[in-house]
Amino acid sequence: MRLVVVGHGPTGHRLVEALRERDGAGAWRVTVIGEETRPAYDRVALTSYLTEDADLSYPAHDEGVTLLTGDPVVAIDRGERTVRTASGRVVGYDALVLATGSTPFVPPVPGRDLPGVFVYRTIDDLDAIRAHCRDLTTSRPGAGGVVVGGGLLGLEAARALQGLGVDTHVVEVAPWLMPRQLDEGGGAMLRRHIEALGMTVHAGTPMAGLEAGEDGGVARVALAGGASVDAGVVVFSAGIRPRDELARGCGLPVGERGGIVVDDTCRTEDPAIWAVGECALVNGQVYGLVAPCFSMAEVVADQLLAAVSRQDGRARFEGADLSTKLKLMGVDVASFGDPFAGPDQGALDVTYTDPVAGVYKKLIVSDDARTLIGGVLVGDASAYPTLRAYVGAELPGSPEQALFGGTEAAGGDLPGGTQICNCNNVTADAIRCAIREENLTDLGAVKSCTRAGATCGSCVPLVKKILDAELTAAGIEVSRALCEHFDYSRAELFDIVRVRGITTFTELIAEHGRGRGCDICKPVVASILASLGNGHILDGEQAALQDTNDHFLANLQKNGTYSVVPRIPGGEITPEKLIVIGEVARDFGLYTKITGGQRIDLFGARVEQLPRIWKRLVDAGFESGHAYGKALRTVKSCVGSTWCRYGVQDSVGMAIRLELRYRGLRAPHKLKSAVSGCSRECAEAQGKDFGVIATDKGWNLYVCGNGGMRPRHADLLATDLDDEGLVRLIDRFLMFYIRTADRLQRTATWLESLDGGLDYLREVIVDDRLGICAELEAAMDRHVGSYSDEWRDTLEDPDRLSRFVSFVNAPDVPDPSIVFESEREQIKPVLVTGPRLEVASR
Repeated sequence: MRLVVVGHGPTGHRLVEALRERDGAGAWRVTVIGEETRPAYDRVALTSYLTEDADLSYPAHDEGVTLLTGDPVVAIDRGERTVRTASGRVVGYDALVLATGSTPFVPPVPGRDLPGVFVYRTIDDLDAIRAHCRDLTTSRPGAGGVVVGGGLLGLEAARALQGLGVDTHVVEVAPWLMPRQLDEGGGAMLRRHIEALGMTVHAGTPMAGLEAGEDGGVARVALAGGASVDAGVVVFSAGIRPRDELARGCGLPVGERGGIVVDDTCRTEDPAIWAVGECALVNGQVYGLVAPCFSMAEVVADQLLAAVSRQDGRARFEGADLSTKLKLMGVDVASFGDPFAGPDQGALDVTYTDPVAGVYKKLIVSDDARTLIGGVLVGDASAYPTLRAYVGAELPGSPEQALFGGTEAAGGDLPGGTQICNCNNVTADAIRCAIREENLTDLGAVKSCTRAGATCGSCVPLVKKILDAELTAAGIEVSRALCEHFDYSRAELFDIVRVRGITTFTELIAEHGRGRGCDICKPVVASILASLGNGHILDGEQAALQDTNDHFLANLQKNGTYSVVPRIPGGEITPEKLIVIGEVARDFGLYTKITGGQRIDLFGARVEQLPRIWKRLVDAGFESGHAYGKALRTVKSCVGSTWCRYGVQDSVGMAIRLELRYRGLRAPHKLKSAVSGCSRECAEAQGKDFGVIATDKGWNLYVCGNGGMRPRHADLLATDLDDEGLVRLIDRFLMFYIRTADRLQRTATWLESLDGGLDYLREVIVDDRLGICAELEAAMDRHVGSYSDEWRDTLEDPDRLSRFVSFVNAPDVPDPSIVFESEREQIKPVLVTGPRLEVASR
């Protein structure tokens, strides 16, 4: 039997792969005809092609598939059951599947055909955009860019333009960004994040037209109401239109607004022709997300296999969950279920907003607050996999608990019918059955067998929890793999890097991992390399692995400025240094605040000001306080025996000694410490990762305390230590923690996860049960001996300094979107939403 598939995008590729996997007898001989010159590739990851030169190619089909590329089908003869290509080739079929996809919608506005106007759909589109932007930075320095459309793909396009060094504006006709996925509150929070990263958003603003410049290319975008934005490049991403021209040409029914009409088996009016993906109109709807398109491909594969066995195919396309999760320029955004249900549908909403942290969470629940209907997450989407799985089911706790992670332990106890993987329609029971029947023991095997997590990856954490629960129930040791790119835990990767002497992420993933890495493993490896003294974090490949704050050695704030925190060991500072801090704050117009760790934080610095600020501070004897890194923050102290009549030891001297010893020490998470000069505990040492309290005979050492939202009282590890014994034990404790803790695990939760708890920890670092204490001490000595201030080193290196600009093509121009007003005689950020036209943002 001859199958012809017209279109070789993601959906066409998926159809062929699904058919070939299940057509063991080879009943179908498959021919795929693609319009593009290259085989199918991952359109979801298009932006990574621009930003990382990523290889997006899908695996090649096997020898049972004939692939014809660069020769689009131009006509279908239904009577003869043939298709004709642009080159004149005629191919016969017994079954025909149209997977022609869609084309970007370009509004019929004046100037839409000007040079410099693009769509964002294919790799060829991206190559053209990149070439144009490269020419633009030399021919028209400072020319900005506009993306028309603030949906999923539009924001991806905006991210790509910004990555190419273009000052980017987003024009969205709806009142807020991503209106199909987010409610007004979520859209507003997303806008704050986007604008804080240097973009300008024009929401609720229709575009009137495009205007040409003297060179004939696009020069500005006219907005409704008379405003305009200067632009040397414009990208349309304002929706899609189904590619249904082949169906129209051969007389197949199409929808009033486009789309090939199909039934719930994706079959057209012609029993020999199916349509799948973005070209298909199912129950009056065209789907533009990958998950429902892949579901259609699976349905048709089932129908084709049933046809050769002369049976009725059982699979039906019954609609799709349009839930989605993505990371836009470092911002987590997720939508699941029905995020717009209201009181008319018997729904209530539970909403949490944290404007300081940039977090918005909203759950839609039934009127008895027991059943989850939908929700929106912006800024923190860690609960998405579990929450999405509970849509339509009863929550295990209250909505408030669900909002703050109360369902995150779920996995093994999820209802069997819960759909875990939207992309591939995989339920919890399907995963459990596959694990049991196929004896699957690792995440990769589960993904290969069930396809759960194999497409967008957002459900992988929940798949892993189900796997862990099944393995635990079967008495099998659970894998602690860091992520899908490494089969090792963070602790195991640490030892691999240390023993093998690996110095780059590329080397590590090539020898011990797979793929290109992700936003989980890259920062983890960066931390491991930094912990082992692998040079400056802004050098070479390491710079690309860092989290946002590490990129500029400063803490990013809500309005796109940064805070500066010089180290003040033990909270002790001279009047001369206080004066310097005051002069720097005054001269650069910064907001000043005393921190809880006995330091002074300077807020409101623009990125291009950071080197000049730090030059003043370094010249005065200050160094980086590492407030931006997963490292030691502070060692807080009381005045101790030097001044206090109750003090029994010099707590300030010890605090300074410890802070100078462990400064710059990179760890799985931030570290805080304190030294109190007596049992009155004024420095609050028992709420720190490691705390010291003076006694008449020396020092008591407490470990694994934690403040914040989930406080934990520190545990007493050793008593009456002399100075050297105290330092030696802290050396061992910190290095053991760094080597064995999981990703982003504070010392408090690390201790709780240790088999044997405090007793085991005491055996390892006090009694040396494992015989590794000498090695731990030596590792700390290497850190102390190799320490160098990151900001002093940066100031001495022109290559490192080159990154500290707001605009790559106008390094001396400040970001005009950063505006302040006065409050209590200090500056306060003001978020600006108006046009920002001057230059190309970094």
